[in-house]
Order: sequence, then structure tokens, then C-alpha cells
Amino acid sequence: MTPHRSNMDWILNDLAHSVPYVRHVIVLSADGLRIAQYGADPDTADRLAAACAGLQSLAAAVGQEFPDGDGSMRLVVIEVDGGYFYLMSAGVGAYLAVLADEGVDAGLVSHQMRDLIDRIGEHLATPPRNPGVLA
Repeated sequence: MTPHRSNMDWILNDLAHSVPYVRHVIVLSADGLRIAQYGADPDTADRLAAACAGLQSLAAAVGQEFPDGDGSMRLVVIEVDGGYFYLMSAGVGAYLAVLADEGVDAGLVSHQMRDLIDRIGEHLATPPRNPGVLA
């Protein structure tokens, strides 16, 4: 079963409504499991969360090529026909993803994502799993 913090959905709703053209907002763990969502049905949110795990891994691999950096992924933006996809580090083991239609203000999306993370980042952190312990 996918972890889901339904009490976080309202703040994602706030982000979506503060930026015109935002379609989906998802919080996910580093291993691609959906934690919270806005605007997407659970199957869509789960697919996007799984894809995000691959993207953050790819971004971290590219980040290793910068000798003065620590290799951590901060932000990935993908522009596709029809819109934009944003993936931002949101705390230890957590990420915030936004899918937006064309016409979105790219700077406003990034600003609002950073603002959200600043406000609730510590609540987004997902501790590493211990495979030997059952919840």
C-alpha cells in the first residue's frame, strides 16, 4: 500500500490554486511512492511519482559531474508539447512535483514550490526504510 498523508492534500490544493494552469501537485518519497496529491487520480499520481524517482536519480548522476557541487538534485524542469513538469527536492527523502499546462508562469511555479517547501519542508521528510522492520 502506498503511504498517503491526506492531511497534506489541502496545502497542495493551495499551491495549485495560487498558480494558474497547474494540473497536478504530488509529494513523493525518493523511491517513487506517492505521499500526497492534488488534481490527479491515484493511478496517475502513482505513475508520476514512479517516473519522478527515475528523474531524480538521473539528475543526481548528472550532478556528480560538477566538481564543486555535492551531487544533490534541487530542481528538474521538463518542457513538453502541452506543458511543463517540475520536480524539486522537498526535504530528506521527499520531493515535490508539479505538472502544469502551457501558459503557466514558470517563475511563479518555482517560487510557489520553494515557498511551500520552506513552510512545510520538515513535515515532508521521509525517513529511510529499514527492510528488517515491519510497520
